[in-house]
This record gives sequence, structure tokens and C-alpha cells, in this order.
Amino acid sequence: MYSTGNKTVFKDAATVILVRSGISDVWEIFLARRHQKQAFMAGAYVFPGGQLEETDSDPQLENYIKTADLFDPCRLLQDNNLPKEKARGLFITAIRETFEEAGILLGGNTAGNFVSFYNEEVLKRFNDYRPDLNASQITLAEIAQKEKILLFPDTLIPYAHWITPEFEKMRFNTRFFLAQLPPCQTPVADTVELTESLWVTPQKALEMQRERKILLMPPTLKTIEELSAFKDIEELFSATKKKIIYPILPQLAGNSLKLPHDPEYSIEAYKRPPNPDEPSRIISENGVWKTAYYNK
Repeated sequence: MYSTGNKTVFKDAATVILVRSGISDVWEIFLARRHQKQAFMAGAYVFPGGQLEETDSDPQLENYIKTADLFDPCRLLQDNNLPKEKARGLFITAIRETFEEAGILLGGNTAGNFVSFYNEEVLKRFNDYRPDLNASQITLAEIAQKEKILLFPDTLIPYAHWITPEFEKMRFNTRFFLAQLPPCQTPVADTVELTESLWVTPQKALEMQRERKILLMPPTLKTIEELSAFKDIEELFSATKKKIIYPILPQLAGNSLKLPHDPEYSIEAYKRPPNPDEPSRIISENGVWKTAYYNK
């Protein structure tokens, strides 16, 4: 990780953009509202996610990963400077947090079939794990062992890499992943970290943000704007698998945040070539964030 002069320790984290197919070509994203008492982004609508925990990098997890010998997390994250254990741990964080917060488990049997929660007994059993997992009273490896399942990190496609701006006291080094809703599973917010939730098209989410019906923070807003350009899930996943990922550290400038490809961005370690075809600023106007182009 590059140094920027701010000595605040980054906390590694992962978040999951969960998507599902709808009627015809309509597809939707899953958003949930953070509890108002949360210290970070209280009340905002977010994708499920959270901090990397020590147990996420447990070497024992190798025994519960589908085709673990073929799984190359550093290559997928496009970061060969990461220790393999941490890189793999970020994928596990994404799986764990999505299960804890939304009740969606990216795992199943050796044939690659996802766990089905359509059976009420199975659903209750797995739901009972969620608060214990959140309280660190059980680990994902222990759940996998008890249920005789494997975890499917290969169903997570790295999408982006955002770093909390330097002026924030709580700073996260967050990997964004893309994943499709498994069949036979339905997300339910945990009501602890996340409260109400919704499935919504990217276009509708942006409209709700403009109308102040939901609050989207800059990384979520920018991500959803990007997602809105794709007509269907197939196109989205195809493009994401080819995407070049670089760290995005927004730079504060008055009431706006400059992104690395903005011509006036000045943090050399993160600076990118200017791209006039993509919004390079995120501006706060009357309490609502919106993206903007340089000099437009």
C-alpha cells in the first residue's frame, strides 16, 4: 500500500455487489441501510460488507474452498504485492459478511451447487449461525465443517478497490466484489448492522438518491452509476472480468472529492491518466452527493 502522509492505519475490508436477474432484461442490485447507530456511514444504503478478520485468513480454510489449488486470489485482485493469505482472506471476508449481514451464503457442495435455503429446517439452522458468526462465537470454517460444505470464492469477481479519504478518522482499504444471487436463497438483513433492505435497478437507486429517498455515499454512488450502463448481467460480468482495477483514493477539494483520473488530482502515488469521458469528481450539494466532470 502506498504511503500518503496520513498515519491513520487502514483497515482491510470487502464489500459485495449482489445482483439478480429480473423480468425480461431487467436486473437489480441489493442495497441495505446501515443502522443509525453505526459509527461509519450511519443511515446510508450500502452493499453488504465489512472488515477483514483474523479468522478470514486461517490456513485451515484451504480445506473448505472449492478447487483451492486452482484459486489464485492475488491474480484475481490484480495485486501481487498482497500476501496470499490476506488476498484469500479478503474473498472469505466477502463471503462471511454477505452471510452475516444478508443471509446469503456463497457456498455449497463439491459439485458446485449452492446451499438451498428453501427448506425451512435448513434455513433456520443456517440463520442461527449468523449472530454467532457476527459475535465471533463460531467461524466460517467451523460452519463449513459442520455442514459439510465448501465455500465458493470463485463466484466473486473483483470489481473495484476504494480507499477512505485521508481526512476521515476511520479509514478502510476496501475491495469491491461482484456476485450473482444464488438460486434458492433470499437475502434478509440482519437488523443489527443493517436494517431495511431493497432490490432495485441501478437507475432507480440513482433516482431515489436524487429525490433524497435514500442516502448513497460516494463509492456506492459512483459504483451504481457505472452499473447503470450495463443492459444485462451477462454484459456486466463479461466487462468486469476484463476490468483493470487500480486503487481509488479520493482527494478532498472544498465540497467535492477528486478521483485519481481528475486532471487536478495531486496524490502522486494514486494519480491516473485523465479520462474526460468519465466523471472525475463527486460533489456534495445540499447534503446530496452527485458525480461531475472536470470543467463541465
